[in-house]
This record gives sequence, structure tokens and C-alpha cells, in this order.
Amino acid sequence: MDRRTFNRRVLAGGAAAAATGVTSLSLAGEAGSAETAPRTAPAGGEVRRIRMYAEKMPDGSLGYGFEKGKASVPGPLIELNEGDTLHIEFENTTDVDASLHVHGVDYDIASDGTRMNRSHVEPGGTRTYTWRTHAPGRRKDGTWRAGSAGYWHYHDHVVGTDHGTGGIRKGLYGPLVVRRRGDVLPDRTFTIVFNDMTINNKAAHLAPNFEATVGERVEVVMITHGEYYHTFHIHGHRWADNRTGALTGPDDPSRVIDTKICGPADSFGFQIIAGEHVGAGAWMYHCHVQSHSDMGMAGLLLVAKTDGTVPGYEPHHVAGAGTAAGEKADKAAGDDADSAEKHRH
Repeated sequence: MDRRTFNRRVLAGGAAAAATGVTSLSLAGEAGSAETAPRTAPAGGEVRRIRMYAEKMPDGSLGYGFEKGKASVPGPLIELNEGDTLHIEFENTTDVDASLHVHGVDYDIASDGTRMNRSHVEPGGTRTYTWRTHAPGRRKDGTWRAGSAGYWHYHDHVVGTDHGTGGIRKGLYGPLVVRRRGDVLPDRTFTIVFNDMTINNKAAHLAPNFEATVGERVEVVMITHGEYYHTFHIHGHRWADNRTGALTGPDDPSRVIDTKICGPADSFGFQIIAGEHVGAGAWMYHCHVQSHSDMGMAGLLLVAKTDGTVPGYEPHHVAGAGTAAGEKADKAAGDDADSAEKHRH
């Protein structure tokens, strides 16, 4: 797994999957016994600075990256703790206007990332975007103010249209996780983006697979972009429908689910223990809108045994791959996207 360090403390867990090539900006957790308790997020309050780039990739996609020449789709995972402030020196290396717009955290209008208030970046230009986070607390009027903790995302807001439709379609998006002190830290974090009829901008049988070992704490950041509502489902695993995906105790009223409806710009996340109660295997994740899954919106969570093997998994035997069925699914996905484009105009 490729990780870049932007702070003296590095989070070993929470890395993005090697399959995605995504790097991660994060902080280390508070120390704890590996035998008795998982590592947890520390208190926030740090001020950090990073560089970020928007660039055109060899296949024509657009991506964000922490280093020139290393952009990815989705963009890098950014992790903050409530109370942190992040200054992002953003450079646009593309030949069109681009920006960085974020959901879920605090920012001034100068960091909005839209053309309407001139907070975008022209080709070859740079701009510093500042994101702030805060802990929950009580307002002066006595009402309760929510904190910033949650599973959020960032994306372009100017490529193609003033709403960034072209940039999002080409891959200018990425995950943001804001943690609260004491939140359990994962061993691995995977980002899954349903973008129109693609997963992480890969169509049909090319959808990404993710790898874990039985017993690892796996975190999923789920984001939806584009024109359609989807239903995220993962086989063999369940999570609580709350902020973290974990129950706080035996009296936590959160509903336990394995399927969640998500529409454009929705984002949520959760943690699971890989293979808990079900064991190793090639566990499918997919959109449960039947026509969407039939057109290829599906991938695998490959949960290996400790010896590295995945029971029943044949890596070179993927349904539809390189077949007429796979080509049909790709064509259907493309036709659907073309239809949506015509509808917009």
C-alpha cells in the first residue's frame, strides 16, 4: 500500500486499498493494547498544510493527487479529527478551470470552490483552500450543535459546467473522513463511488475488487455521484445505520442493515470485521437496483484466510469479463450515460 506522510504521526490503519492506488492523509491514533482494545482517534486541534493537484491522466480521466503525476480516481483519502484545520495548496495542472469543493466541514466563501464566487483555479494557477472542523457542543441559545465527524467527500465544481458535471464525470472526486476522539480506527479503508453507471469510474466487469484478511477491521466510504439513485449492498456483512456504522452498546437503537439507498452527492461509511461469523471468501458488493447490477455495477470484497487464500475464488474467471455479456453490459452503461447527457440538454 502506497502512503505519503504529511504529518509526523502516521496512521498505519485506514490506508486506502492497494487496488485503488489511493493515498491517505491522516493522523495516528491514541495508543492501546492490540490484544484488549482497538486503536482510537485522538483529540483534534492540529493545523496542517498539504499540496494537492488536479491533473489529466493518460486515459483522459481527471484526478486529484498529493503529488504531480500520481493522481487517482477516486482522489486521495483525507482523514481529519474534529478540531483540526487543513490548509490545501491546490494547483490546477489541467487545461481547463478546476476547483476543490468539500462537503461536511467548515470553510469561508473564499474556499467554496465555485466559479460563481470566483473561488476556482484557472489552468496553471494555485489557490489555498482552508477546511475547518469542530467538535459537538452547546450554542449560546442552549440548542445543540452537531460536530463535523462523519463520512464526507470533495469534488470539482467548475469543469464542464458551473456545477462541475464534467469534472465529476471524469473522476474529480475523493473521500474525506472526519473522526471524533475515541472513534475506532480501521485496519483498511476502501472508497467505493457509484458514479452514474460506473464504480470508481470503471464500467461493468472492470469494477474494482478490494482485499482484506479475516478478522481485519475494514472501513468502507460509500459515495454516489451522477444522475441515478443506487442501493449499496454487501454480502455476508452488516453494519449499524448511524454515524460510524458501529453499535455503541447493547441498548443502541440503531438499525442494523446490509443495504442502503444512496442518491447523487450522498455519502456514508461504516466499519465491519472482515469475515466475521461468515469466514473467508469472495463476498460480492453491488448496486441492488436490479438493472444496474445486471449491467455490471458489482465488485468483490476478497476476504482471505490467514494463509492468503480466498476459498472458491478464481481470479481469472470473472462473470462477463471479455465476453459478449461483458461487452453488452459496457454498451448498456454507455448508452445509459449518453441518454442522461441528452436529457440534460
